[in-house]
Amino acid sequence: MAAALAGFGFSFVLIFMRVPIAVALGITGLVGFGLLTGWQQAFVMLGLTTREAAMSYSLVVIPLFVLMGNLIAATGVSRELFRAAQAFIGHRRGGLANATVLSCGGFAMVCGSSVATVVTMGKVALPSMAAAGYKDSLSAATIAGGATLGIIIPPSVLLVIYGIMTETHIGKLYAAALIPGLIGVLGYMGAVWWTVWRDPEAGPASVKVGWPERMRTLVAIWPVAVLFAFVLGGIYSGVFTAAEAAGIGSFGAFALAWMRGQLTMKLLQDVFIETAQSTAVIFGLLIGALVFTEFLNYTGSHKALLSFVRDSGFKPFTVILVICVIYIILGALMEELSMILLTVPLFFPVVTGLGYDPVWFGILLIVLCELGMIAPPVGMNLFVVRAIAPHIPITSVLKGIVPFVASDIIRVFVIATFPILSLYLPGLFFK
Repeated sequence: MAAALAGFGFSFVLIFMRVPIAVALGITGLVGFGLLTGWQQAFVMLGLTTREAAMSYSLVVIPLFVLMGNLIAATGVSRELFRAAQAFIGHRRGGLANATVLSCGGFAMVCGSSVATVVTMGKVALPSMAAAGYKDSLSAATIAGGATLGIIIPPSVLLVIYGIMTETHIGKLYAAALIPGLIGVLGYMGAVWWTVWRDPEAGPASVKVGWPERMRTLVAIWPVAVLFAFVLGGIYSGVFTAAEAAGIGSFGAFALAWMRGQLTMKLLQDVFIETAQSTAVIFGLLIGALVFTEFLNYTGSHKALLSFVRDSGFKPFTVILVICVIYIILGALMEELSMILLTVPLFFPVVTGLGYDPVWFGILLIVLCELGMIAPPVGMNLFVVRAIAPHIPITSVLKGIVPFVASDIIRVFVIATFPILSLYLPGLFFK
């Protein structure tokens, strides 16, 4: 256990020295394994782990889903999603903010990245809300909060990484994410309503749009909706695996871009380069995390921690609450992928050893990461919003985000207390 604690401490030092997390975890795992077993065995472990990760069939889902998201995002679907949501609910007080939440949820299905959702939807929605007279605090907080939906609504790349690291069924994780994702959307919309109830001037009503215009906005987004319904429906029904679904989705996104007349060589070049860069970063992080996991497994730290928990007399739910607090604290210091790669190797065996379902824990973990991304003082999304809208003071962003943080805290408690919310659909689709 002492070796594992030293490894965690060393990796944290490297991370806070701005060493890339993939390198920090890889170095810690390699050095720790070498000191415990010998350098020859350590380098053999490094080679085998790298080869197994690079050649793993299950990992093909990552570049394919990233490619699908990049292709669809390049067709301008973010603007169309926002226009559709704006047409239906934008005329109500706080309606544009709630339209932003809905369009963030829709765009989350496209890209699966919180930061990308902040940047993309921020450019689309912030000018519209500013023109409608919205206060900066509500506009910025809505973008920062709504964008966190990008890491839980399928096809979430984080859920794929969690599934690969823990050997948990990715289809079950995707099914389990639907209800918590919907709760997140409703919770953020509730945060908007709470804000405008307390301060009606924060989100004034806009002009009402007629039904013909509403229908036209739906026509623009129905191909994307059909594509995602087909891809996810195929996974849930068992017609094809997650990897096959990713391939079908990428082909469908390619066909969609071609049918819309937007498939140019320049667009393809940009999409392929961005996909390759994103995939390389993810694979590097995953390989570093797997090397670190091999080191932790050799130390037996997870077994020692599980024995300590069982012998301490703590109730299992108390342990879960402690883990939740740890993730909330880490969320104020680290980005979500780093948290998962660093902590899952230690906490996952403990949680499953206490009898909890790995699918449920995966969803709880992602929701905690969402909370961490908007938790003051250093939630990543808060500063991404500030970067794309430098005219908005950070104090306004922090003021506006409070109801959204409260909504996420409630969601964490509900999901932790009622596992059925995460496990009902996996049990229904995967019997």
